[in-house]
Amino acid sequence: MSVGTPRGLASSGQKPIAEILHPLSAAAEPLSVTVNLGGDKEAGLTNGTPVETSSPASTSSLFNRLQLDDDLEADVRDPYAETTETRDLFVTVSDPKKHVSTMETYITYRVSTKTTRVEFDLPEYCVRRRYQDFDWLRIKLEDSQPTHLIPPLPEKFVMKGVVDRFSEEFVETRMKALDKFLKRIADHPVLSFNPHLNSFLTAKDLNKRQGLALLTKVGESVKYVAGGYKLRARPAEFCAMGEYLDTFNQKLGTIDRIAQRILKEQSEYLTELREYGTVYSSWVGLEDELRRPLEGVAGCVTTCCGALEDLGENMSQDFLPVLREYVLYVESMKNVLRKRDQSQAEYEARLEAAILRKQEDRTPMPLEVEKCQDKMECFNADLKADWERWQSNKRQDFKQLLTGMADKNINHYEKCQAAWESLITLLQDKQTEDKSSETN
Repeated sequence: MSVGTPRGLASSGQKPIAEILHPLSAAAEPLSVTVNLGGDKEAGLTNGTPVETSSPASTSSLFNRLQLDDDLEADVRDPYAETTETRDLFVTVSDPKKHVSTMETYITYRVSTKTTRVEFDLPEYCVRRRYQDFDWLRIKLEDSQPTHLIPPLPEKFVMKGVVDRFSEEFVETRMKALDKFLKRIADHPVLSFNPHLNSFLTAKDLNKRQGLALLTKVGESVKYVAGGYKLRARPAEFCAMGEYLDTFNQKLGTIDRIAQRILKEQSEYLTELREYGTVYSSWVGLEDELRRPLEGVAGCVTTCCGALEDLGENMSQDFLPVLREYVLYVESMKNVLRKRDQSQAEYEARLEAAILRKQEDRTPMPLEVEKCQDKMECFNADLKADWERWQSNKRQDFKQLLTGMADKNINHYEKCQAAWESLITLLQDKQTEDKSSETN
């Protein structure tokens, strides 16, 4: 069974979904579909996987489930993940450059590739690509691999007057996002072998014909939503996925709004703090006896300003982009789920029609029904595999993100504490000097 091309798949002989193994899976166990026949709703893990509810949700068990430790990663490690030793395709996005012409102004990025794969003519490539080239690649991957989760791109449009898309900070943040986008594709066991990725990494002229690609995408979307057949019931595991995505997206939105508000308040506080330090600096000229203490306070305030500025930059350049990436990831995952549902609806509609015809004239089951079943099973297997991979990447990303956030906050407060402690030492020395002068 071909994973990437659902059209024209070989017949599965009407195998049930539970007996279908994912083509890339090294495990010998079949994929299982757990359906609750009763009226009670199944409980789910935080990643949307149904679980048994025999053990009580005690405080200690809930706490253990929230721990992001190495043991948890080892238990649910992505079976398709590659180590550095086994990887054979490395891509890097770097060196942004601004191009100005009479028609437009845009940024290009250097895309460097190193590989040992036989599909490539050379071991190394270096090309320059702009944002619309990355967008072309994503559209091509969505068209040719509809059963797989395609990593999201950073948003193209920004609000004019709010963010300068040619500023150094914005370009650096976008470059990191584009680099992560390509690395996720290069690490995927199916997407990394897509011929459009090969062209993107090697060709000097992509000959994109983006208008045609866009029309193709629209046509596919219309095809997926066409037809009046209503899905009977989404399997329990995919229902759990959808519910998880809704909850996860809500949490991300709440954190993003609060973080934006904190960032704004920090910026306002930083402005006030700088003005506060300037007062002490200007006071020095009026109080010669207090020169050293006043200079010390001004220095402490300046240090605190620098620490707070670094903390804000970390939140805006490292923390918030990861949140937005996963908001876009949720939309991509929901899109694949919708396509899977449409595939199931198409199969059920054709099967129902074939059963009715068979009852009337006893005709054999049409081949198109078997092809629809194969297509649905391919969707199910690929979606499960990509879901596991996405969950693994998410755990790693958020563990790194939260660890970095904690480290930056500790660093900020340590700098501020050290600055004010040095001021206390200075004031104590000043007091000792004053007492010695009075004694003499």
